[in-house]
Formats: sequence, structure tokens, C-alpha cells
Amino acid sequence: MIKKYVLPLILLLTLFVAPTPAFAQEGISRKKQEKTLAKDAKKEKKTKAKQEKRDRKRHLSVQDKAARKRIKRNTKRADRGGSGKHRDGFFRRTFGK
Repeated sequence: MIKKYVLPLILLLTLFVAPTPAFAQEGISRKKQEKTLAKDAKKEKKTKAKQEKRDRKRHLSVQDKAARKRIKRNTKRADRGGSGKHRDGFFRRTFGK
């Protein structure tokens, strides 16, 4: 009675175990995966930059005219001076407001 079920059971187990090495070949390669990750990161960076630009534009549109002029002037001055410590020019320090 036991011998009757042993052979089919062994055959069935062999059939289930045999295809597993074939599954190892499926999926994407590491190079392809890195490429897709890089593409996703680039897309996310671009989206973030667009959102930041829209936010800045919205922020400026909410301000009144004097504040917009002040922001513009200070932004230009900061861009010229770089990210270091700011110091006004000689004439502005001497004769400025």
C-alpha cells in the first residue's frame, strides 16, 4: 500500500523542484536595474525642481509690489556675492541709507 503512493509522490516532488533553477534566470539584470533607478532619480529631481519653481512663483505673486522689489534686489545681490558672508560695497557702507 505504501509503495503504491511513494513513486507518484517522488515524481510529484521532482516536478515541483525541477523548475526552480529556471526561475533564477528571470528578472532584470543589475545593470538594467541601476539604469532604471538612475532614470527614476532623474525624473524625481526634475519634478522637484519644477515644484520648487512653481512654489517660488506663487510666493512672489502673493507679495505686494514693494516686497517683490525688495526680494528681487536682495536675490540679485546674493547671486552676485555667492553663498559666503555678505558685505555691502564701500560707497553703500559710507554713504548708504
